[in-house]
This record gives sequence, C-alpha cells and structure tokens, in this order.
Amino acid sequence: VINRLRRVSDGILIRNVVSPRAFMSSSITTEAFQENTKSKAYGSEQIQVLEGLDPVRKRPGMYIGSTGPRGLHHLVYEILDNAIDEAQAGFATKIDVVLHADNSVSITDNGRGIPTELHPVTKKSSLETVLTVLHAGGKFGGSSSGYSVSGGLHGVGLSVVNALSEALEVTIWRDGKEYQQKYARGKPVTTLICQELPVEMRDRQGTAIQFWPDKEVFTTEIQFDYNTIAGRIRELAFLNPELTIVLKKDDIDPEKTQHTEYFYAGGLVEYVKWLNADKKPLHDVLEFRKEADGITIDMALQWCSDAYSDTMLGYANSIRTIDGGTHIDGVKAALTRTLNNLGKKSKTIKEKDINLSGEHVREGLTCVISIKVPNPEFEGQTKTRLGNPEVRKLVDQSVQEYLTEYLELHPDVLDSILSKSLNALKAALAAKRARELVRQKSVLRSSSLPGKLADCSATNPEEAGNFTLIWISQPMCREAIIISSNLEKRHISMSMMLHV
Repeated sequence: VINRLRRVSDGILIRNVVSPRAFMSSSITTEAFQENTKSKAYGSEQIQVLEGLDPVRKRPGMYIGSTGPRGLHHLVYEILDNAIDEAQAGFATKIDVVLHADNSVSITDNGRGIPTELHPVTKKSSLETVLTVLHAGGKFGGSSSGYSVSGGLHGVGLSVVNALSEALEVTIWRDGKEYQQKYARGKPVTTLICQELPVEMRDRQGTAIQFWPDKEVFTTEIQFDYNTIAGRIRELAFLNPELTIVLKKDDIDPEKTQHTEYFYAGGLVEYVKWLNADKKPLHDVLEFRKEADGITIDMALQWCSDAYSDTMLGYANSIRTIDGGTHIDGVKAALTRTLNNLGKKSKTIKEKDINLSGEHVREGLTCVISIKVPNPEFEGQTKTRLGNPEVRKLVDQSVQEYLTEYLELHPDVLDSILSKSLNALKAALAAKRARELVRQKSVLRSSSLPGKLADCSATNPEEAGNFTLIWISQPMCREAIIISSNLEKRHISMSMMLHV
C-alpha cells in the first residue's frame, strides 16, 4: 500500500511540475498565435507603396529575369542595347566593352551622348532622370521620340542597372563638354560635374557607363563570363554591319588579358556562313531585304545536306527573341506553303495526298531573320518573344514572294531542297513504322504464351530461312502462329496470329 501511495504521489508531483522546456514552448506558441493573428489583418497599414527604384531592388527578377548569372549578364546587355540603339539610329560607329579586374563593366560608345539639360517635368537633369526614374527615356515612339527604331521600349533599362549596382559612374561627352556623375544603389552621390574639353577633343561625343553589381542583390558570385558576353556581341556585330564592337577583359596578370574586335561587313550572309562553317551546304546563302509599312525585314537562309535539324534565329530591333514570335511564325508558314506549292508544280511531289510538314521542310535549314519595327511588342522586360500581329503577315508574304521567284529561276536549288525534304519525310514514315512494329512486338511478348509458342530467332541464315507453321486446336477456335525471320545475319522476328 505504501509503495502504491508513493507511486501515485510521485505521479502527481511529476504531473504538477512545469519544466522550463514546456514554458518555452508555451511562450513560442503564444507568439506564433499573435503573429498569425497579425498576419491575418488586412487594412490600409498593410498596403505598401514602393517609390523611386525600390520596386527594382524589391523584385529584381521581374526586370532582369533572375538574380543569378543570367540576370547578372542581363545588366551588361541593357547598357549594350542602349549603345546599339545609337548605332541603329546612325549616330554610333564603335562600342567598347571592358570587363575590369574588379568585376565591374564599362561600356563606351561614340553616339550623341545622354542629354544633360534640366528636364521640365522632374526638375532634375535629364541624365539623372533616366538613371533614377522608372519609365523615363527617349524611346517611346512618336514625334517626341529620339529614335525611330530601338530595342529599348520601357524606359527602365538604365535605371534598373543603376538600382542593382552598388556603384555606377557615368561620363558624357557632348557639345564640347565632359559631364560626370556618380551613383550608389540608384541614388546620386555627387552632383553633375561639367568641364570644358580641350580644343583637340571638342568634337568628341558619346556615353561611358561603368557599374559594379550589388552583392546584396545577386545570389551568386559577381563574375562575368567572357565567352557569354562575346557571343552576344558577335550577334550584334553580324546584325549591324557598319558597327565595330571591341571586347576586352582586364586581368591582374597581363598575360591573361583578352581582346577581341568584331566587325562583319557581310551582315547576315556572313552570319549564316559562320553558323554553317562545319557543314555541307546544298547551295549558296539566300538573302533578301524588304521595307514595307515602316518595317524592315532582313533574312538569310541556307540548307545543308549533313544537318538533320533546323537552326532558326530571330531578332527584333537587334534583340534576340529566344522564344520566337510572330516573325518566326511567318517564316515557318511561308517556307512550308511555298515548297509544297513549288514541289507539286514541278511534279517532284507526285502524290496528291502527300504534303510536306514544316518539320520536313526545315530539316537542315539555317535561317536568320532580323526585323526592325517602330513599335515592337515584346513580352516582358527581358524581351524573349515578339508579339506584333502585323509582322507575321508581312514576313509571310515577303518570304513567299522572294522564295517563289528565286526557286523558279534556280530549279536545281529547288530540286536539292525538295529531295532533302522528301528524304526527311521518308525517314519519318520509316521511323513511325518501326515504332509501331516495336509496339506490336511488345504486345505479343507481354501476352502469357507457353514457352513452346514464344517467338523464335536465329543468327544463322540457313536456320532462319524457312517459315514454321504451328497449329493449335481449341474447342471453340483454331489459331495459327507464323514465326518468320529474314535471311540476313541481322534478323528480325515477328509473330502474326491467324484466326481460322
């Protein structure tokens, strides 16, 4: 009895003792409950207003795609595209890009230079306006725009780079003067400094921007890849034949310094030749240029005999549209329709029921199309896809007219392209039949037939030269299984059920 009382009393004591851990968990639960209650509140206090460049720093992925290497290199492309716009407008002939050893980047052009006068709306200099105000720029179109055609549209590129840089320095040469100003995380840290240029430099004009990406924003190491930027610069040099772009990478070790100059007078023709350098072309590069309704179309294309996939690159105002768009859709539709029409007209495609699909027509094709649109419709700030509906119709008509005229005058080129396309069709049909055969064979193998009735195969042609017929008697039906193989060493076995 005493032992029982002790156990009971011990139990009571244990239940009544409050341990420190229990007290801590209780307090945490209370705090969590209060925080949960607070988070459920939704009033005017919960509505936040982000001003200036705060939205960019709060949600950088919306403007540059990511905070990883892709977004880091996008900062370079934003400044580079502004310099390209000056070249497309006919004011810049050279761009210098330098990757410095301190992981900063500087881009210099010899264009008109960013205006520095007082802006009538913001009451700041125009330079500070485009660097600190979202949707401020000279590329919105209309009579007041500074560009007839440009890759920049939204007026946020330069200000986004400024917001996501821990430091940015800008130098402008304009009207015989040099202007300089420094920024930090989107805010000016110095006033706009102006000084007269020496007499021998009075004619100099252009813009130079150097920026240091912010380590607080980017989740990966701040390091620019030379080859990645070189690939983008090479594209821009092909698209702008009169422009010279110099890329340089500084290093503490002088022997590791890299320097490349890009200039391609041949334009898109040279671009296609470069893409097909290690292939066997069926014909010379086809090229055409057309202007209509304010839109300029430049295209070059070539089929290769030893290529079995297509390479189609689309650009709008020198911006690479990696996800395609209406200009790419127009090219694809025109190619398929034109080659089918010419194939039937020339009797190369004899069967009325056969139509070459776009996949067969484009096998082995390398095509680059560059269009310049006054008011392009890109999807998002990263501009990966073009959406102008009028572009598709114009590209479709232009490509069809050019190809029809050229291929009718060069029947040998037409025959080689159609032969390539028909071979692609035959290969696709053969692959389809092979897939169906494998599926039928897998169905027979999955059926639970006795061992004596399983498929037989042999590698010896003498043994595999005859057909074997096996009859099976059942109360309700008879079935015959024919097991065959070819006479080659590379044999194929198949089973066919005959219901009698």
